Amino acid sequence: MGRSLRSGRQLKSLSPPKNRVAARKAAASDVPKSKPAPAKAGRAKKAVQKQPTPKKEEVEKDSTASESGSESESGSDSESSDEVEKVAPVPLKKAKVAAKEESSEEDDSGSEEDSSEGEEEESEDDDGDDDQGFTDQNADWLKPKQSKMKLMDSDEDDDEEDDEFGSASEEGSDDEMLEVERQSRIIDEEMKLEQEEAESELRRTIAQQTSVYHLPTVEELEEDENRVVPPSELRERIDDILEVLADFKTRREPGRSRSEYIERLGQDMAELFGYLQELVDYFLSMFGPNECLEFLEASDKSRPLVVRVNTLKARRKDLAAALMKRGVRLDPLANWSKVGLKIYESTVPIGATPEYLAGHYMLQSAASMCPVMALGPQPGDRVMDMSAAPGGKTSYIAQLMRNKGVVIANDLKPERQKATVANLHRLGVRNAVTCCYDGRKIGAQMRNSFDRILLDAPCSGLGVISRDPSVKVQRTIPDVKRCAHLQKELLVAAIDALNHKSKKGGGYMVYSTCSVAVAENEEVVNYLLSKRDVKIVDAGLDFGKPGFTRFEHKRFHPSLALTRRFYPHVHNMDGFYVAKIQKLSDKRHGEAEKKEEEAAKEAAGETAKAVTTEPKAEDKKRSEKKKKRVKKFRRNEDNDEQQVVRKKSKMSIPNVQVQKSTKKTNAKTSMYVFDPDTPFAALFKQLHRKIGLYFNIE
Repeated sequence: MGRSLRSGRQLKSLSPPKNRVAARKAAASDVPKSKPAPAKAGRAKKAVQKQPTPKKEEVEKDSTASESGSESESGSDSESSDEVEKVAPVPLKKAKVAAKEESSEEDDSGSEEDSSEGEEEESEDDDGDDDQGFTDQNADWLKPKQSKMKLMDSDEDDDEEDDEFGSASEEGSDDEMLEVERQSRIIDEEMKLEQEEAESELRRTIAQQTSVYHLPTVEELEEDENRVVPPSELRERIDDILEVLADFKTRREPGRSRSEYIERLGQDMAELFGYLQELVDYFLSMFGPNECLEFLEASDKSRPLVVRVNTLKARRKDLAAALMKRGVRLDPLANWSKVGLKIYESTVPIGATPEYLAGHYMLQSAASMCPVMALGPQPGDRVMDMSAAPGGKTSYIAQLMRNKGVVIANDLKPERQKATVANLHRLGVRNAVTCCYDGRKIGAQMRNSFDRILLDAPCSGLGVISRDPSVKVQRTIPDVKRCAHLQKELLVAAIDALNHKSKKGGGYMVYSTCSVAVAENEEVVNYLLSKRDVKIVDAGLDFGKPGFTRFEHKRFHPSLALTRRFYPHVHNMDGFYVAKIQKLSDKRHGEAEKKEEEAAKEAAGETAKAVTTEPKAEDKKRSEKKKKRVKKFRRNEDNDEQQVVRKKSKMSIPNVQVQKSTKKTNAKTSMYVFDPDTPFAALFKQLHRKIGLYFNIE
């Protein structure tokens, strides 16, 4: 095989070792016999004998190079030496090229080493003493010839030209490129753009993080009150405050506290999203600043439309196929639900299709399915839904019970029960009974009557703002507290109506609300734990965030972490709270303390009665002794006055003027006015006497 040179030409390999001897003999026969040539010619002949004869084609191609090489050499006078030199340069040049290639290629060392060893042995035998080694005489022909130098220079120039015009040729060959190569070039360009954008973003981020945000002062805010602040400016201010709060130590303005930034953030959020200020402050206390912003944004977005398949009349795949034929684009709700379908787009009203009127499905949010799944009613149970209207959860309970057992659907307002009755008839529910009782009195009227109870308590609706935006401006913190008080009463009544001795594995209830407020969820359940003998169990829901065990300065029972919370910005569902409770016994934690207090009061009353029923003889004796002392005191006082009058002292006893008061007093005595000139001794006696009269001492 030929070897490729840089110039693009190929050099064919030398002849194999077996044919070299014949080639050498043929070359020697072509040379005419003459006188012995000089040393230079002898060495040239020796080189001819060492190298094999090239092929005819190679000799013809390189004939021009050999002629130029033969003309350049000098030092030979005889005709025989000239003839040898005409023949010798051709194989000599080929020998040099082959030697260079043999030194650069390591893989071709096997056969060529053997041939070189044989040639060396033959040359030693033929030449003998003629080999003089490398001397100054043969230095001329050891140098590369001019033709070889020109050839090497031309190769280097060709390489440089290829490098210079390579890009142009590549650009011109875009049309000839494969699709994979074209796509790879596009990807490389996109990567370069991404790197440039990343660098610019990094510079922008560094500039933002090192800058200090200026919080508006009171004067600047007063100026803003006189104008309408655009939403874009409010949003920019909110983002700036959030960045400062993320790195408050380095980004805050000197002399400003964190509470000032939080207060400003709450005011801007309330103005941007249209909430009451107290509601935004409450959400900020529940969530962090960033999560609060996400919650408010998600509450303004509508939730996906979800329908629940009624397995009493249809299957989910059949219903999905029927709706898809009507132009409805849908998907299964999630892995945790086997009856939910999520509607993306519909060309017909979902609430007016023939399938809906036939009772094949029910419009129900994804979050409202979770309490029924946590309750887990079984066929044959006696279940009660304390707040049943409009019947979505009640029908789902009957569906899971397969129309076996009894479902009591209760609601306070009879006008709301009309929708419940209509939905139950449409969906084919046959084991439900509707009633209208006050849920707070059910515990006393139906004590220990139900295996399972579902209480979806009325609440403030802070989790369904997307469906009812009026909550933003109509609900206040006092409203939330009033709802929490009602929820506590309903929850205690539900526990009293629950039968913990159920033979069907009952004694469970589920408490749920469509609110995210802690006052309506964790505080209510924690109150129940302190009043009844119950415990919190796992709701059986694999998704959702755990409930709060602490909020601000309040600390709740650790088992409240088993409850589940659902948020619109996390689960793309309505805000919901679900807690599953198990009743252990009918004991009441507060009753034992009350009984102890009543017993202590009764014991104190009995001791008081025993003290009052002592013998009256001792009282009579004490009263008689007291009367004797009083009489004796008065007698001594009268005697003293008589002695003072008899002595007729020079000092005149002042006249005491008695003034009867017109005002009625409780005391039996009247008011007296004493003369300031009265002697001290007589005045003291008079005062002593009047004091006794004032206290009715007889």
